[in-house]
This record gives sequence, structure tokens and C-alpha cells, in this order.
Amino acid sequence: MTVAYWCLLIAALLPYLWTAAAKATGKRYDNRDPRGWQARQDDPRSKAANAAHLNAFEAFPAFAAGVLGAQMAGVDTNWIAILSIVFVVCRVLHGVFYIAGKALLRSLVWAVGFLCVIALLTLAALAAV
Repeated sequence: MTVAYWCLLIAALLPYLWTAAAKATGKRYDNRDPRGWQARQDDPRSKAANAAHLNAFEAFPAFAAGVLGAQMAGVDTNWIAILSIVFVVCRVLHGVFYIAGKALLRSLVWAVGFLCVIALLTLAALAAV
């Protein structure tokens, strides 16, 4: 189960990686007004990194629920680990593809990551019956 918990930690930290990328690619960062600063950015990479940041926050709760629910329901830890690793790889690639402007690849890895969450939640539901 340790692998899945490491994946939870990585997934929890990913939004901060993408927001750091947004700040690094934008024009002179203003810490007194970070949201206003981001709204004024016209660099497409900064906008994309910010969007990846928001999407990473949106994806995390369902993933965390899936991992913890599967673990509590007694799902085979190998399945939990595999699905968790695939999810994290997809989420990293999602941010990379977002910043690189590769919309089709971004959507593809988003979908695979989403299917991992659905699989975790489904396995948990089936194991709890």
C-alpha cells in the first residue's frame, strides 16, 4: 500500500508544481496580488500552467477517495498501486501536455487518469458488497 500513499502525496503536490511553472513563465510575478497577476498574463504557457494547476486540484479529491476507499474495502493492493501509478503518470503528462499546447494528448492522458479513478472507486464498491 505504500506505493499508493506515495502517489497520493505526489498527486497532492502536483498543483503546486504547475503554479510554480505558471509563475516562472509569466511576466514579473507580483506576490501582493497573485490572482490578479495571473489574470493579467498573456503568455500562453503561463495560462496553460495555471489551468493545469486548477485541473490538478479538481482531480485530486476523487483520486484520494478512490485510493482510500479501495484500501478500506480490501481491494488487492497490487491493483491499487498500479492504478495509482498510472494516475500519477497521467497527471504529470497532463500538465506537461497542457503547457506544451498538445490538446489531444492532454485530453487522452486526462481520460486515462479519470478511468483509473473510476476503476478504483468501482473496485472499492464491488469489494464492499
